[in-house]
Amino acid sequence: MRRFVTAMIVYGWMLASNGGAQLWKGSLFHPGNQRAEGPTSNAINAILAADGVWIGTGKELLHTTDGGATWRRFTSQNGLGRGAVSAIAGRNGTVWVATAVDSMTPSGVFPAGTGLSRTTDGGLTWQWVPQPVDDPQETRYKPTTTVIQNLTYDIAVTEEAVWIASWGGGLRRSADGADWEVVTVDGQLFDALGFLTHVVFSVYFDGEALWVGSAGGIHRTTDEGETWATFSHQNQEEPISGNFVVAIAHQELDQGKRIWASTVEAVDTSETRALSYSDNNGQSWSVTLQGEFVHNMAFHSGGTVYAVSGNGLFASQDAFEWTRFPQIYDTQTGEGLYTTNMYSVGVETPYRIYLGSNDGLAVSPDGGVTWTVHRAFAVPGEGGNPDTYAYPNPFSPMQHNRVGGDGYVRFQYRITRASSVSVHIYDFSMRLVRTAVKDRQRTAPGSYSEVWDGRNDVGEPVANGVYFYRIRLSEGKTLWGKVMVVN
Repeated sequence: MRRFVTAMIVYGWMLASNGGAQLWKGSLFHPGNQRAEGPTSNAINAILAADGVWIGTGKELLHTTDGGATWRRFTSQNGLGRGAVSAIAGRNGTVWVATAVDSMTPSGVFPAGTGLSRTTDGGLTWQWVPQPVDDPQETRYKPTTTVIQNLTYDIAVTEEAVWIASWGGGLRRSADGADWEVVTVDGQLFDALGFLTHVVFSVYFDGEALWVGSAGGIHRTTDEGETWATFSHQNQEEPISGNFVVAIAHQELDQGKRIWASTVEAVDTSETRALSYSDNNGQSWSVTLQGEFVHNMAFHSGGTVYAVSGNGLFASQDAFEWTRFPQIYDTQTGEGLYTTNMYSVGVETPYRIYLGSNDGLAVSPDGGVTWTVHRAFAVPGEGGNPDTYAYPNPFSPMQHNRVGGDGYVRFQYRITRASSVSVHIYDFSMRLVRTAVKDRQRTAPGSYSEVWDGRNDVGEPVANGVYFYRIRLSEGKTLWGKVMVVN
């Protein structure tokens, strides 16, 4: 299941103009080389390593074919749906992208699908179709007539069709991308409120079989949905850990194909959250990484499995012993991902890892030894922006940027030449509360951030209120800003 930040449109195809994507060189949105035209969201929801690497964020789709040296950016102006990218899939040169937004309703704010787009020429042109809905007059089954809570969480492309897992819209397929039909895995008439197996979150094609994850287990077909086998926590001696299946993928091993699934507890109290995997097409399952709600998986040809969850990035060579990566920092700048909530992961040959979080993108060219962290932010001192600012602001140490039991606020600033940096925090009466940074060396011009954990110099949480911070640069410049702390 993809995580994303968060209308009915006339049904039909729309063609984007040729060459409409924005192209820029150098870093994507690396702190040391920020570009104003860069990505505008730090929520990295989906990653696809195919025909280069495609990155889906809370506001756009990005594509690189040279390991990140240059990127192209796609939005609704280029033919994508409006809002966040919720899913990406590709096969044989065709890439499909789903989008969604948060929608205000009389009952509150709910996610809503804004359609699907596909390209067959690497993004030069896009075709778009609205999120599939049913005719209100449909009588063969319980129709889904709205895009509210009907958004595409996953996409799969087989030999004959494109398949989407759309939660309230169920499992649907299309042979041409224009006409969609609802498919059920149990032979029952579609009713998203009546059958857990009709509430679908994941779909995956392994080259031979289509796998579908629902709130009622894992389902497999080898004949484009004519017949199905279902694997649940209750119907096998060696079952999956739980019936709520939010992600499926496969790993090529020397001994054959291994199917992986993120299997989470649904309604049975005996179910648990874990990763489940099968080496015999689902006839039996092994359970590992117990206790983790895994959002996504990726694999390296050398045999390493990567899994991401709300607790970070995990890796395993044998599917039994798992290593959790420490907090990710940019090897050059020290910029960190101040979160453990990882949404997506992808592996590109040769061995480049792309890691998506709710606090930016991290890329490693060497299997996780070194990292480059990319984050989106407003450039200090440009376009009317102040020379320094704090974010989030107001700042809650109990809610924001939580890592290792602490929350963090960033102080963004920019230098024009190499400098040492010190940051001091003062309360409203201008008494020194904390020396957050002392004589940190910044060796290149660019935009940077320093962090504060909301504690004083003896390690105690500060009281609610307004605090001032001073950034002193050895280049002879002093910057002042303020932040409100609210717990």
